[in-house]
Amino acid sequence: MGFFPSLEELKSLIKIEIITKYEEGFDIDVNAYLRKVKKVSRGKDLLELYHSLLEIPLREDYPYIEPSDLDGILKERPGNFRSLEFPRDIEDKLLGGWLGRACGCMLGKPVEGWSREKIRERLEEIGEYPLREPYFPLEAFTEEELKRVSGLVRGSIREAARDDDLDYTVLNLLLYEEKGDSFTSLDVGEKWLVSLPYGLTYTAERVAYRNLVWGFKPPETAVYLNPFREWIGAQIRADLWGYVSPGDPEKASLLAYRDASLSHIKNGIYGEMFFAAAIAAAFSLDSPEEIVLEALKAIPRRSRFAEMVEWILSLYRANMSWENAVSRILEKYDYHPVHTINNAALVIAAFLWGEGDYSKTVVYAVLSGLDTDCNGATAGSLVGVMIGVTGIPFEWISPLNDVLNTAISGLGRVRISELANRTLKAMKLY
Repeated sequence: MGFFPSLEELKSLIKIEIITKYEEGFDIDVNAYLRKVKKVSRGKDLLELYHSLLEIPLREDYPYIEPSDLDGILKERPGNFRSLEFPRDIEDKLLGGWLGRACGCMLGKPVEGWSREKIRERLEEIGEYPLREPYFPLEAFTEEELKRVSGLVRGSIREAARDDDLDYTVLNLLLYEEKGDSFTSLDVGEKWLVSLPYGLTYTAERVAYRNLVWGFKPPETAVYLNPFREWIGAQIRADLWGYVSPGDPEKASLLAYRDASLSHIKNGIYGEMFFAAAIAAAFSLDSPEEIVLEALKAIPRRSRFAEMVEWILSLYRANMSWENAVSRILEKYDYHPVHTINNAALVIAAFLWGEGDYSKTVVYAVLSGLDTDCNGATAGSLVGVMIGVTGIPFEWISPLNDVLNTAISGLGRVRISELANRTLKAMKLY
């Protein structure tokens, strides 16, 4: 997708838009509209079709209430947050979050795009399901695949490789160092334009980036020609807001809202708000279930996201096995593989069934398939904060050599411990 979409790119965007409108509860005949797109041969006519989609009303029987404006979200929240104690071991927990995220991302990165079935089949072929040691063994990959995953498999890792799941965490830290709690959604966008290569943005972020260049301002950047507005992009940007709000999930969720609303709406926003709140709560609570319940207070109670969280909690409380729970999740939430809701469901399940064990949590998140590097990173960050770096087995941390490679302009490689220290300094400053 370039700055000016071609006819085929525009068709692709509108096809996804049609499906997204249906998922959001609008009264649309998906197949009829897809047939219309197929017949159109001019960009002007495609844009007219796109604008007609914006006039479609919600279905009368749609049961969810999913605002995107902050006042609407606050009105729909289910209750007040608990008063949590400020953590005493904050340095340990901050480093646990940063390293936990990096290790989890590295675990999921070589199998990104693989299905749960493919991952399981490859590991069972070599007698390693579930994983016996940190990271995927090279024997799980074909000779051709190994060219792509060099530096990402067991025995070859020397650093945390560059990945958008880590770039945004670093970029948000740089923004927070400059602006503190006062940053705006437009500040986020301007930071992207200055520091983030357009070619290394994807889906909703790439559209929002393009919309910024075209002169749009938030929240319009999140909606114009953006059918990815409920996909996972905002969710992977949640962590820093939790890191700088230890024991204060409400603050974390409000910071996350400003970030998310640049590129997302509805459940796309809720994913970032939920996980920012969960990470903030994880500084003060040591029960995954309590953390999930606290984070649930950050989002609208009648949303699809909140319904999903409550349903997963019911499976966990019924003592269902993790394997069966994942099967149920993948069956129930048949969204695109990088949608917010289905991936968030897998992360929450990994966190609950992982029961505070770092290895189990990140392995569960990645073995579930879908967006494996995103989910491994988020699950690793969340449990890493809860248990601290001292709770993460050294075998996960050691191969990274405390080095993260980034695509952030002017930064390049940086020590992960330095990022944790800078986070602490920025948090104390503001």
